[in-house]
Amino acid sequence: MIPAMDLHLLRSSTGFSAIRFFPRYPSPSPLRSRLFIVRSNLPFPNEKAKYHRELEAAVEAVERACRLCVHVQRSLFSVEGRIIEKKDQTPVTVADFGVQALISLELSKSFPSIPLVAEEDSGFLRSNNLVDPVVSAVSDHMSFNKKSLSHDDVLEAIDRGGKNAFAMGTKPATYWILDPIDGTRGFVKGSQALYVVGLSLVVEGEIVLGVMGCPNWVVDATYKSTTHAQSYRNSSPGLGIIMVAHVGCGTWKKRLKNMLDRSTKISSDWTRCFVDGFCLVSDARFCIPESQTWESLPLSVLYKARIDDDNVGDKEICLLSAFCGSLCKYLMVASGRASVFILRARSEKLIKVWDHAVGMICVHEAGGKVTDWKGRELDLAADKVERRIIYPEGGILVTNGKIHNETLEMISSISSAV
Repeated sequence: MIPAMDLHLLRSSTGFSAIRFFPRYPSPSPLRSRLFIVRSNLPFPNEKAKYHRELEAAVEAVERACRLCVHVQRSLFSVEGRIIEKKDQTPVTVADFGVQALISLELSKSFPSIPLVAEEDSGFLRSNNLVDPVVSAVSDHMSFNKKSLSHDDVLEAIDRGGKNAFAMGTKPATYWILDPIDGTRGFVKGSQALYVVGLSLVVEGEIVLGVMGCPNWVVDATYKSTTHAQSYRNSSPGLGIIMVAHVGCGTWKKRLKNMLDRSTKISSDWTRCFVDGFCLVSDARFCIPESQTWESLPLSVLYKARIDDDNVGDKEICLLSAFCGSLCKYLMVASGRASVFILRARSEKLIKVWDHAVGMICVHEAGGKVTDWKGRELDLAADKVERRIIYPEGGILVTNGKIHNETLEMISSISSAV
């Protein structure tokens, strides 16, 4: 029987909802066959997915956005001025704005009444003379007539998802959440680093679907370690996946359409995703933010970290190589490549819960769990002002679910002793 999930909503005092997922059945063990293949536009019958129309549109938009990213990335280092630094020193490229404009345009075509919460606004684009290359990039990858696309169309599409475009009311709302490129620093490194286009839909406080596109993901299942798997430096047909989740329907993945060589055919089969089956923290495979060290995390008191090594000894854990951005770590946990993603909150760096929404539903529907370090679910309505900032207690813990409580207990006991 395919594992199912129960989902319960927790009403907050602000009138919004937090999300709580409870596994109804445990996910299969690593030794059990877990392969489910479906040949369809979606990996499950439409009648089982209340938001199948929205999910189909989201998948199409993210696939197009990934194609845009790959094409922009190929010219990134040969065209002067394409990499720009914002005030917070985060690299912003034509792809960031192009993805936001493209997905905004594609979604508004089918769902004009659903607002968009995203990252960028056109002010930065205008002031840095990047309007023309963004319009060109978007025009090349739209599903409808690119000749009708004007500069104003693109700028308005970007601003539709800007910081001040959508104000939360006193009641739960329906809105899209877009992270145009999570892991921009990885994006500018080239094809050897992971980055993710992430899109989710929230309906009355509940994350109901999510789509993650990762153009540089290595599909080959024969990898010996994450470092080995991600060491390829070309955009071969073996690279790239798209992962989708719909509440109550599980998490699924398939190969991204070949974005560079249209003559090469790849399988369009969907495969069911499950978290891994490790039941002990000492056996788990960990991933952490590239900006943090293992020594900065509580569990370092109990375990030393060994990087991508199958021969992990006593009082050691396997620490997978760091990749830029958080969503690729959610993708790794949801696909069973990693057991735990642990992130420590820092006073100098704000955490945006919206950036985690798509990863949360993908992990939940794959059988995993996401909480803060106190075991509380992340609340999309925690911030009443700018609708995107949270201060999770201690940090964020993403696991396969089986070792979640054990990990929380370790964190709590170590933090209390310090």
